[in-house]
Amino acid sequence: MSGSKTATLTIDGQTINLPIQSGTLGPDVIDVKDVLAKGYFTFDPGFVATASCESKITYIDGDQGILLHRGYPIEQLATQSSYAEVCYLLLNGELPSASQLQEFSERVSNHTMVHEQLQFFYRGFRRDAHPMAVMCGVIGALSAFYHDSLDIKNPEHRNISAIRLIAKMPTIAAMCYKYSVGQPFIYPRNDLDYASNFLHMMFSTPCAETEVNPVLARAMDRIFILHADHEQNASTSTVRMAGSTDANPFACIAAGIAALWGPSHGGANEAVLRMLGEIGSADRVEDFVRRVKDKSDSTKLMGFGHRVYKNFDPRAKVMKQTCDEVLNALGIHDPQLELAMKLEEIALKDDYFVSRKLYPNVDFYSGIILKAIGIPMSMFTVIFALGRTPGWIAHWQEMIANPYKIARPRQLYTGATQRDYVRVDQR
Repeated sequence: MSGSKTATLTIDGQTINLPIQSGTLGPDVIDVKDVLAKGYFTFDPGFVATASCESKITYIDGDQGILLHRGYPIEQLATQSSYAEVCYLLLNGELPSASQLQEFSERVSNHTMVHEQLQFFYRGFRRDAHPMAVMCGVIGALSAFYHDSLDIKNPEHRNISAIRLIAKMPTIAAMCYKYSVGQPFIYPRNDLDYASNFLHMMFSTPCAETEVNPVLARAMDRIFILHADHEQNASTSTVRMAGSTDANPFACIAAGIAALWGPSHGGANEAVLRMLGEIGSADRVEDFVRRVKDKSDSTKLMGFGHRVYKNFDPRAKVMKQTCDEVLNALGIHDPQLELAMKLEEIALKDDYFVSRKLYPNVDFYSGIILKAIGIPMSMFTVIFALGRTPGWIAHWQEMIANPYKIARPRQLYTGATQRDYVRVDQR
């Protein structure tokens, strides 16, 4: 990060010179921290125009539809790489050699089991509890089981916590599902790759070992890759904010999971399937589109457009290809899936949506794929959390390894001015 330019802020005749910082990509950033010394704050609800940190992990250009992880385009990673390799890349900054990837994958495989006593933790939840509620609790509880890696100032402790979280997340996620349907927990198999192992733990039972379809395993791997990181979104910022207090990594990731649970963040693919359910059938799509375009109608189109991307979501291109592969491999002719394809076809041709750049986003296709694989809607956000884990950890590690301050946003106070207390009998 470099800065030789300055911006000038003038308030009531007082001039404040603010340094302008330039990154390797993206717009310049005005450093406003000096305004505090002059008695002012900046006001930016939602932090939409505020860089809260400096990072070398992920870059997004929403106007151009670009997503880079450590400089590598997401389209290349999703189609040519593997989730294990992307995890290594996010954590270490460079793609691994063959031997480094093998060593990393083996380390992850050796930590896939969870402490046996953790199984009893699940029994404290109702069977009908949302899997994300269980996920928050169990991940946060890991700090009670792994006391040997909680010193955040120790790089080796940080590394072993990172491996443990990436390794155990699929096991814990699958256990959340098994508990919700009343089936026995299935132990991980270290001879399977990451995605195959997750599908094995999801769908196998003690009386019937499931043979994992390689097409579905590859689709699952791509879903994980496409959700691995997305810069300073709400959940990642939450992880960083929690980490700034020196909280342990398990608590920080649990905080990220809680933030992701919000329907405005991690629940978008669930909203897509609910929308398709409300449409009902393919012959009602055109009427639905008409209502979406009617300003007096409250009907919303879910799974199209993105807060960051003002162009085509680069992840959606790969997800659509994956969606087609999965549906062809399974020979599925689900009326709801056919409905989704018709909605996509109309929206991509309709000038109303094209002119507004309302293209299908990653959530539109991911929900369709997950449903086709047989994963229930209640597990969609859990899988999002699973895939996002290496991104959360990478940002947490990046922050802890560099000088940082405890996060402490300010506010524009609009409440009552100072006043004296009045006893209750005098009010």
